[in-house]
Amino acid sequence: MLAAEPPPPPARPLGRAILAGLALRCPACARGRLLAGYLRVADRCPACGEALHHHRADDGPAYLTVLLTGKLSAVGLLVAFLAWRPDPALLALGFAAGSAGLALVLLPRLKGLVVAIQWAQRMHGFGEAG
Repeated sequence: MLAAEPPPPPARPLGRAILAGLALRCPACARGRLLAGYLRVADRCPACGEALHHHRADDGPAYLTVLLTGKLSAVGLLVAFLAWRPDPALLALGFAAGSAGLALVLLPRLKGLVVAIQWAQRMHGFGEAG
């Protein structure tokens, strides 16, 4: 006789987890801080105690940051050049500073996004503890 398989665990809300991750909050409760520093993920949520150390964000957030920053900067550069025809040196300095600032803002938020998706999809050990 075959043993019945256990029922699958209940689905976790992906949309809510993504919004919480982008806001740098715990994907489980959306209250506690996700990051313990600029990029270091907290081992546990300070609000609900959810274990967050399972994440495997690795190079994904950095890749997405470079991708988005490059695309947004290229479009902005083209629009600025066609609309105002500024001095090339001024254009280069402005967009270099803007791109660096954009990357610094996006990187932790995209790391939160990747960790939240992993939590919601029960990847890399997030499904073992419930």
